[in-house]
Amino acid sequence: MPTTQLPLRDIHLPEAISWWPPAIGWWLLMLLVPIAMLLAYRLYKCLNRNNVVKKALKIARQHLATIEGDATMGSMQKLCELSVLVRRVAISVAPRSEVAGLTGRAWLAFLDNGLKDAPFSEGIGRLLVDAPYRKTPPTEPEISDLINLCRDWLKNCARLKT
Repeated sequence: MPTTQLPLRDIHLPEAISWWPPAIGWWLLMLLVPIAMLLAYRLYKCLNRNNVVKKALKIARQHLATIEGDATMGSMQKLCELSVLVRRVAISVAPRSEVAGLTGRAWLAFLDNGLKDAPFSEGIGRLLVDAPYRKTPPTEPEISDLINLCRDWLKNCARLKT
């Protein structure tokens, strides 16, 4: 039997793969890496903010104990210290733009958030706003009640932020 030769061509190699346009996996990677970095940054900011708030509340509780235990302070000085302490904590816990400009009833209403019976607007907390305009300084029992109210407010802030 005679053998016939088939007309075969030489091996044909494909062209080299071009680097452009990239495969779909590279497009997805270019999209997901910046998104992942943004989410990681926001998570870091959130966790860092929570730590700052916890630290501010801890320091505030210590300062409140110092105010309460200091027998050399008069009632007006204690009241001023309490007012400054509550304002600083509020600015640390809530956005500055919402808190820094509050005065009078709006300030007391902000402090009442999360507390029952509106103790700042309708209770002993009014001393924070009214005391500078009173003829007589607040009494020691009033200051003691205000300190207890501030302590409750700090506990409420800790519950809201954790």
